[in-house]
Parts: sequence; structure tokens; C-alpha cells
Amino acid sequence: MCSVSDVQATAAASRSAAAPLLQGKRVLVTGVLTPRSIAFAISRAAQAAGAELVLTSFGRAMSLTERSARRLEPVPDVLEMDVTDTAQVHAVADAVRQRWGGLDGAVHAVGFAPEDCLGGGFLTAPWESVATTLRVSSYSLKTMAVELAPLMPRGSALVTLTFDGSVAWPLYDWMGPAKAALESIVRYLARDLGPRGIRVNAVSAGPLETVAAKSIPGFAGLKDYWSRQAPLGWDSTDPDPVADCSVFLLSSLSRGITGTVLHVDGGYHSQGAPQGVAPIDQDGSG
Repeated sequence: MCSVSDVQATAAASRSAAAPLLQGKRVLVTGVLTPRSIAFAISRAAQAAGAELVLTSFGRAMSLTERSARRLEPVPDVLEMDVTDTAQVHAVADAVRQRWGGLDGAVHAVGFAPEDCLGGGFLTAPWESVATTLRVSSYSLKTMAVELAPLMPRGSALVTLTFDGSVAWPLYDWMGPAKAALESIVRYLARDLGPRGIRVNAVSAGPLETVAAKSIPGFAGLKDYWSRQAPLGWDSTDPDPVADCSVFLLSSLSRGITGTVLHVDGGYHSQGAPQGVAPIDQDGSG
């Protein structure tokens, strides 16, 4: 059995081997809050792969993002960008143009739902709350794409994060349709940006212990169930598999992939029932 140090050494060696993947690439990352954010893990992995980064945040979250940025090496700048404010997204695009002249990749890692859109309120959530959920969690990808695509040369990539929008989840409520919309937007952006040589893909992650996850009722039960059903198992404290997949999608190794939702969930999505459930007899009697 491998020790924890063996696993960490293997992961470090893997990241070292991947160092050239994003060498010289300029990447914008949204959604970094704390060091436990998936976006933080992506930022760390992208830097290890050679990328130059800029992060975005806004409002009261700016101080959290700036604090987390100081844990990266080199420390990236943090630009203010509310993804629902087209003027701010445009201003960030201008800042990136002045800084780098172009952009090779962007990570959309933002999502938000008011409390009345989660936890069993699907039938009662008002349109105003649903509209906020969709605008922040889904439509903002289109907003970012429109403003950033003119900076992107052929071979560039947009990557977003989702949580399997093809099925209904307990207590996830309006974030489910928001993720389904996000995945559809990925496909339509892939259609429209493909002729420019820009790839657009999503990573569907298993449940990870982030600040956002804490706002989802029943998260603890979901992650425990997930680790039992996923064929490879699932460590909800380890965002590195999602981060490494995101680096792959930002890199030229994924040059033939677009419009795709790539599952990084231990294989959970491929299974109909947890292992150990009695098989159904041929006559269907159980």
C-alpha cells in the first residue's frame, strides 16, 4: 500500500512532468476565493505547467482572492470583474490586452444561487432568484467569451466547471438547471468559436469541499455516497485531479476537443447503482 508521502511524491512528479504543457501561455482565472477553491487548485497547477496568470474577483471577495493569490508563486495580479457586469468584463479584457497583447486561456469558475433556489425550494423559488442563478452561473460564460475571444489566437481555450447537469440532484434545485444551461452554452460557444480555433469545454467534477459546497444542503451525505459508488473512489478534499484535467484542456494536447463535458468524478457518472447491490436475475425477479 502506498503511503501518503508516496502519493504526494507521485503527484509532484506528475506536475513536474507536465511543466511544459502551458509554457508561455497567458491564462485568466476567475473564482479563486480560498486555497480550497477549485479555481485555486487550477491556478496552482497552471503555474506549475508554465502559465502566466491573472486572477479576477470583485466586491468583498477581492480581499479573499488577494490573500489566496499571495500563496501562489509568482503572485498573480487580481483584477476586479463582476461577471454579470459587461462593462467590467470589457475593462478586464482591455487590461489584459494592454498587459499581454493577447490571451491563451480562460477559466470560468463562478456560480451562485440565492438561498431560496437551493435546499428544496425548486417549486417556490421566485423568478428574480432564478434569474440571478442563471445569469451568474450560466450566462456569464457567454459574457466572458464575447469579451475575451477577440484576444485569443487560434489554439486558445475556454474551460468552465460544472456539476453533471444531465440529471436531477437532491436539494440542488435551481443550480441543476443552471448547470444544464451552462453545459449547453459550452456546446453553442464551441460551435461559434470553433472556426476561430478557440476550444470551449467543461469539467464535471465530483463533490469537493469548497466554500461553495458548504452552501449546498446535504453536501456531506452526497460526498460520502459518492465515494462508495465511484469505481475509482473519490476524495472530496483533493481538487488536484480536476485541476490537472483543466490544465490538459487549456493545453495543446486537447487541440481536437471542444464542446465536451469531461467527467472527473472517479467514474461515478458511469454507474447505475453502488457496488455491492445484488444483481438482477435474468427473469427480472431479483
